[in-house]
Amino acid sequence: MAATTDQVKRIRLLSAHVEIMLAAGDIEEARRACHELADIAEMYGTEPLRALASHARGAVELADGEAQAAAIWLRRAIEAWQQVDAPYEAARVGVIMGLACRALGDNDGAVLELQAARTVFQQLGATPDVSRIDTLLDTRPDEARGLSARELQVLRLIASGKTNKEIANELHLSGKTVDRHVSNIFNKLDVPTRTAATAWAYEHRLV
Repeated sequence: MAATTDQVKRIRLLSAHVEIMLAAGDIEEARRACHELADIAEMYGTEPLRALASHARGAVELADGEAQAAAIWLRRAIEAWQQVDAPYEAARVGVIMGLACRALGDNDGAVLELQAARTVFQQLGATPDVSRIDTLLDTRPDEARGLSARELQVLRLIASGKTNKEIANELHLSGKTVDRHVSNIFNKLDVPTRTAATAWAYEHRLV
């Protein structure tokens, strides 16, 4: 990225850069790249670029714990990819949309999004993508150590690094209610700390 200054060439790098930075846990750098991609998309005004920018923005928002905002951007990306007849890219966004639905406690919506994406991947012969979705679908919320939908939502926010106070503000709950949810999560998962709970969530692909 640092060695490439040509704007057109950077377009091809920015989307991947966002994904890599999110995988590395560098949300701020991912967001910076996301904003640059959005500026370029606005400048050129093509549908694929808008789709790339919306996809990146949705992924960043979800990684930052803003599932509601993520869903809005991801839906835009899916619609844009569908308009230019790019089913694989639309399905890739659909996977993230499924994770956003899970984060919002909409488990039925999550399954629908993931199954729709799986169908597309299967039709296209994208075997690794099919396998990934099978793994995601196998981790059903109602089988996750008995955690409720709300507890899963709190667990994902814990895994994103949010404090109990921040979780209470985001979910519009009282501090005592969040404290109780966190205590229940620790008891059900048999873990002593937030770090251990976060590790469990990642191990079971809940985030």
